[in-house]
Amino acid sequence: MIVSVSCVVLLGIVVFVLFRKDGLKASHALVAMLFGFYLASTAIAPSIKAGGESLASLLGGFRF
Repeated sequence: MIVSVSCVVLLGIVVFVLFRKDGLKASHALVAMLFGFYLASTAIAPSIKAGGESLASLLGGFRF
């Protein structure tokens, strides 16, 4: 759950920055949001979630 919320916040920040700096139009952001919403309800959603959690654990394992 924490990884999921963190990813949502991070992606939200990325979309906001693209919207402000690189000319991302509101319609593009809306399409990306709808795509994510509908993708979450497909059969591939558990695989995407598992991949994201795997990547998060990999990045969390790095020591600086």
